[in-house]
This record gives sequence, structure tokens and C-alpha cells, in this order.
Amino acid sequence: MASAAEQLASNMNFGAFARAKELQKRILFTLLVLVIYRIGTYVPVPGIDPAQFASSFEAQRQGVLGAFNLFSGGAVERMAIFALNVMPYISASIIMQLMAATVPSLERLKKEGGEAGRKQINQYSRYLTVVLATAQALAIAFSMQTPDPTTNATIAINPGPFFVGTTVITLVGGTMFLLWLGEQITARGVGNGVSLIIFAGIIAEMPRALFQMLQQGESGSLSGTVIIAALVGLVVILTFVVFMERSQRRLLIQYPKRQVGNKMTGGESSFLPLKLNTAGVIPAIFASSLLLLPATIAGFSAQSGPEWLRTVVALLGPGQPLFLAFYAFLIVFFTFFYTSIVFNPDDVADNLKKYGGFLPGIRPGKRTAEYLDYVLSRLTVIGAAYLTLVCVLPEILKAQNQQIPVYIGGTAVLIVVSVTLDTVGQIQSHLLAHQYEGLIKKTKLRGRKR
Repeated sequence: MASAAEQLASNMNFGAFARAKELQKRILFTLLVLVIYRIGTYVPVPGIDPAQFASSFEAQRQGVLGAFNLFSGGAVERMAIFALNVMPYISASIIMQLMAATVPSLERLKKEGGEAGRKQINQYSRYLTVVLATAQALAIAFSMQTPDPTTNATIAINPGPFFVGTTVITLVGGTMFLLWLGEQITARGVGNGVSLIIFAGIIAEMPRALFQMLQQGESGSLSGTVIIAALVGLVVILTFVVFMERSQRRLLIQYPKRQVGNKMTGGESSFLPLKLNTAGVIPAIFASSLLLLPATIAGFSAQSGPEWLRTVVALLGPGQPLFLAFYAFLIVFFTFFYTSIVFNPDDVADNLKKYGGFLPGIRPGKRTAEYLDYVLSRLTVIGAAYLTLVCVLPEILKAQNQQIPVYIGGTAVLIVVSVTLDTVGQIQSHLLAHQYEGLIKKTKLRGRKR
């Protein structure tokens, strides 16, 4: 039987949305911020030769740069002020979360500091973002000053300290501005701001990539069989991802009956949903950021760099065995790691015990926590295998056939589906809250005033 919330959600219509003025403002604010982000992807870094950079980028379009360009919404292809995107922040978040789980002082701050502790750790992540973005911007600036071995031309029009300084300031400033925009979306808009920025970049580039693929089919550089197979594969991956992201294991929660005066209360039952993929899209983003950023920076200067740099670039190139092995390992690792962060069986068991809930046949307290950990661990194994399959298999197929377009990858589809489902869920939550407030006002009960 559908719950009251599900029944209310099924009765939602456009009329309910039209009455939800605050939700409309949040959606409009989100769209406005994303438009600002898209404009920034067309503003180039000052002091570069667009033609020379386009030539360097075209040589690596089907490699690491092509994949990272998709995530950045085309900013890499144009060497725009948002070329680094939010990847330095993601890398900083990975490092801080790892440190919070291993460094005693940060672990205490996270567990005992409450909201203030969480804000402090987020502030450390921002500081680390500036450090990482500066290092990456320096590497890019120096690589753009390196002469091309064949033409002896440089991407930088006037190489020197001034060019390096302006490039670093521009790229780091662009990353921090994007991070601020993402925080504004999270606070005043709808959805997770950082994830929506990546989502917007992928969505913006996909139509152009599809159009280019069709153009390649017309010119004969791409066979019709490959085009059809790529489109069918994209639909299959999309369907599979939606099914897996919606899958969950429901654990029955029972509440005992209680005598309150002359009435018996309680005795209800509910479900504790455990998602098959509790970590969501985070493992794919984390793994991609750790692998794409170093390879991207090294790729600019690989042709004229030292021998060891060319070796590293070759080994970590898309489709290479070492790249695939690291990619799969990082996805599995971050799936288990992030699941352990977002779901704590001990806390859930304590909350159930506090409110009198229990799992039938399982003793409350420690035994409940052990059972939840047992179930969650096995679900996470399936979730990690699913994420690895979706993200790594397309890379293997592209390595076998270089004609497959670079955007046909499970990571991009996974990000699009996960962010879409999360955003739609938040919109439905706002609509439910608005409708409940309307019911409260109609019954002349006190509700939260807007």
C-alpha cells in the first residue's frame, strides 16, 4: 500500500507547482547561476594563441583531454577561465575526507564538533583547493610556454613571468568563483551545486558531440555501424543506470505497541531503505578527477618533456591497462569509503533503539548495527561492481575501437542520471513541504510562515 507521502506525490500537478512560489524562485536562481557558468566557459585565458592551442588540443581530443573537456563543458577546448572546473575542489575533498578518517585531531573535529566542526573541515578543503588549483595552473602555464617540437611555436603569445602570473590568477580565480557559485546553488537553489555544475557541462557538450559524430558519419570517417552501436550502447547504459540507481533493499522496521491512558498506540511498521549504490556518483567523480587531472596537465608537455613524463602519460592514457586498473581500483575504494561516511550502522541502530524501533528477529543495539553492516557490505559489493562495470567497460570498448566517440562513457551517463534523480527528488520534497503547509493552514494549525 502506498504511503501518505507517495499518495500525495502522485497527486502533484502543475497547479501545485504554480502555487509553490519559493520553489519557482529557487529553480530560476539555479538556472541563472548555470547560465553564468556557461558564459564563463567561453571567456578565454588572456595571452594565449587560440589557433596554436586548438592545434595542440585537436591532437589529444580522443584522449584524456577530450574526456576532461566533456566534464568541463568545453572550457578546456577553449582554454577558458573555468578550464580547471571544480576538479581541484573535488580532489581537495577527497584528501580531507581521507585525513578526517585517519588523523585523530580531524577525526575528533568531525565527530565531536557538530555543525561547527563540519564547517571547519569544509574551510580546510577550500584552502587546499587553492593550493591544488595553483599547482595545476602553474603546470598548465609552464606547459603553454613550452615550444612545439615541430613548429617551435608556443601557445603563450608573450611567454614570461607576467603570462604565468596572469594565467595562474585567472584559472585559480575561475575555480574559486565556480566553487562559490556551487555553494550558492546548494543554499539558495535546488540540488547539489558542485554536482549540477559538472552536470551542466556534460549536458551542454553532448548535443554538439552527437552532431559531430553525425558529421563524421556523413564524411565517411565514422562508419554507420559504429554510430548505431554507439547510440544503442548509450541507451542501454542509460536504462541500466536508471534501474540500478533506483534499486534498494528495504528492511522491515517494527515499533511495539504502547499503553497511553486508555488507548493503545504504536504497533506500526515501516521500512529502512538501503540503496544498492549508497555512494551515488561520488566514486566515479573522485576516480575521474584523480586520474584525469594529472594526465591532462602532463599531456600538454608530454611531447617535449623528459622521457619519464612521456612514459607516465603513455601508461596512464585512456584504454591502457594501468589506467583501467587504477580506475577500477579507485572506483571500488571510494565506493566503500564514501558509503562508510554517509551511512553509519551504529548511529542508525542507536536511533532505532531510542525510538523503540527494531528489526524483527534482531536484538536492538549492537546486534542491529552488526546486521545493518552485514547487509550494507554485501549491497556495496554489488554497487561497486555495478559502478566499475558502467565506468570501465566503455573505456575498454573505446580502447579496442578508436572510432567510438570519447563522450560515450558510463561516467558521464552516471553523473547525468544521478544528478537528475537527486534534483528531481529535491523538487518533489519542496512540493510536498508546500502542500503540507497548505493543509496545515487550512486546518488553522500553526505552520512555518514563508
